[in-house]
Amino acid sequence: MNPTTILLISRDPRLQRLLEQIIPAHTVILNVPDVPSGLKELHRASLALILCDASLEISKPLLAHSALRPEHLSVILVGPRDSARDAVDAMRAGAADYLTAPVTAADLDAAVRRALSLPNQALAATRPADRFDLIVSRSPQMQLIKQLAREVAATDATVLITGESGTGKELFAQAIHGASLRSSGPLIALNCAGIPEHLLESELFGYHQGAFTDAKHTKPGRFQLAEGGTLFLDEIGEMSASAQAKLLRVLEDHRIDPLGDTQSHAVNIRVIAATNEDLPAHIKTGRFRLDLYYRLNVYQLRIPPLRERLEDIEPILHHFLAPARRDRGCRIAGIGPKALALLQRHQWPGNVRELHNVVEWLTITCKANRIEPQHLPASVKAGKTAEPSPELKPSLLAFGLSFQDMEKKMLEEALHQSGGNVSEASRLLKITRNTLRYRMAKHHIQ
Repeated sequence: MNPTTILLISRDPRLQRLLEQIIPAHTVILNVPDVPSGLKELHRASLALILCDASLEISKPLLAHSALRPEHLSVILVGPRDSARDAVDAMRAGAADYLTAPVTAADLDAAVRRALSLPNQALAATRPADRFDLIVSRSPQMQLIKQLAREVAATDATVLITGESGTGKELFAQAIHGASLRSSGPLIALNCAGIPEHLLESELFGYHQGAFTDAKHTKPGRFQLAEGGTLFLDEIGEMSASAQAKLLRVLEDHRIDPLGDTQSHAVNIRVIAATNEDLPAHIKTGRFRLDLYYRLNVYQLRIPPLRERLEDIEPILHHFLAPARRDRGCRIAGIGPKALALLQRHQWPGNVRELHNVVEWLTITCKANRIEPQHLPASVKAGKTAEPSPELKPSLLAFGLSFQDMEKKMLEEALHQSGGNVSEASRLLKITRNTLRYRMAKHHIQ
């Protein structure tokens, strides 16, 4: 058998995009809408695999015919229910694997690899690098945040990333885009605080020739430039009231109105917004629209400041040192325990960005092989204690729970405290009702 074609039986365009994202470059996808159409394609000698998005009952004729082929063509079923019984029944009927809708990229990747008997590198080499690996972390808080970000990346949901300045919000936006089905499209970024208020709307929505005195030609806005990809709006809290109103309309209607144009234009983009400000406080003072906040806050990721994840300081420091050793001949190979303790007692108001600056300063001033207390800048050595001593600080790892178990227990505790009130539970967990319901369904919590 020449493994060149995968037969996809599905009416879901998302499943085809997901499959295109993970398969080797030379493989062709033949997409048909239903099982009867799929049965007509079984004569193709080049079929390597069948991915069928239908219930077991509907798929049984397909399983029976594929088993009659000399090479016993593998079939992966995508079922509507997360049921162990359905999975067992599908395997007994001849399916090579059983996945539950909505399918994640990781699950589909693993299932296709098993069915085609390909090593990891065969599929991974065709995909862009996982940008989550560029977010250096060791702490359980950041590992959980990265896991949640990977999950939401597989969807098309609007994401609001919050956190102090310098925590790495843009890195997360880049990683989410890179892990999404829109990764082949552009990632367009706009810092709302870095553009004068009177120019922000034209930057976002573009303008038509002659819209104002200096508009000598038509200019597309960031929404149009991000077509088919992701628009990252940084410092969203600095957006003017007028721009907020227009952004709300785009999020609701997926259409933009360039300045001076007589027609509106449809846009197909995903929006990721970020802020280091307290948007609920701005809503109370009238600086930010409540309805826009709800539109942006479909799924919120809070990036913890560096002082709340002291375990990350050492690996981040080594990450910043590596290019200095490689490119500038820096001799620093590590850091002594006393110097590390001083770094961990510092407040880090500038977070990872401030740590980067400290490392850059050390690569210039420190001539030793190891960083010791005397090498650190005075601002770090004189800093206040950021956290209680490690002996007094409770560890999440001490509970011996997986991320999934911890998440499920938090959901159950919030629902218990709220008496089953979903709105109150979502408030306790600082997530939206939709996010809470999604996670309840994921963990089978009624």
